[in-house]
Amino acid sequence: MNVKPLACVMFFLATGSACAADGQKARQAFRQMDQNGDRALQFSELQAARAIVFDRLDANRNGVFDKDEAKVALERARAGGRLQMATAGGLETQAHRMDTNGDGRIARAEFAQFVPDRLLHADSNGDRSLSLSELRALRKR
Repeated sequence: MNVKPLACVMFFLATGSACAADGQKARQAFRQMDQNGDRALQFSELQAARAIVFDRLDANRNGVFDKDEAKVALERARAGGRLQMATAGGLETQAHRMDTNGDGRIARAEFAQFVPDRLLHADSNGDRSLSLSELRALRKR
């Protein structure tokens, strides 16, 4: 899977923030993440995409995402106008929740397994996947 549009991948970074306004890139990212082609994103597909995001964010390739790497990623996303709803405080809160072993760093598995609350709540029927209608409703919020 090659999830290129950072604007849309940042959606899954931590807060479940909406993608930037480029609808074509959002559709492209959706198709790339929808591995089984069912026009829904299972949480397992989101987790696979998050693992790829982790690999891009782990600048020093040491297997953990630390505060310095998070700061750089947030600055790049903001500079490119790629985040709509994320704040440093919000990302810090989500990072704390991702750090399940409490060591102050986020390992690849911790990052990949995390599903942001916003995405959990968007799953209105509780099937651990996001249909197109659920994603549209999420984007409108």
